[in-house]
Amino acid sequence: METLTSVSIQPLLEAHYSRVKAIYEQGILTQNATLETSAPDWEKWNTGHLSHSRLIISTPDEEVAGWAALSPVSGRCVYGGVAEVSVYIDEEQRGKGLGKVLLQELITSSETHGIWTLQAGILKENEGSVALHQKCGFRIVGLRERLGQLRGQWRDTFLLERRSAIVGV
Repeated sequence: METLTSVSIQPLLEAHYSRVKAIYEQGILTQNATLETSAPDWEKWNTGHLSHSRLIISTPDEEVAGWAALSPVSGRCVYGGVAEVSVYIDEEQRGKGLGKVLLQELITSSETHGIWTLQAGILKENEGSVALHQKCGFRIVGLRERLGQLRGQWRDTFLLERRSAIVGV
């Protein structure tokens, strides 16, 4: 098991996207990480995420082990400080604490950029992701029943949020 001191966090750049996309596709295959059924190309991914707070976490051999990014929740200016969290860890790297390190760094970055509320929609069956977010200060706001379908089956999601203690207070 790698130690957390042997990893690095860097900005997510277009050059990383093939690896980011592969990790996202691993999540899609679990059918518990997202309701999406395919990963977008770089252009669509890039326009769907905020330009800041895009991170990768790398192992000592510089392999991208995970990524995190924020998406706007609305185009309305009154929600400019609210963003949705995405965090994905390579299946071979899960359970090592990388998700927590990455999510904590994403929180710090989001606050630096004026985000006062982070939210996450997590499929009910994804207990590990729910626990990770709770460890990082998110709280369950509610259960959204039959929010969306995945391969013809209705799925429930938890809505979690984290309110900044330093932005928008």
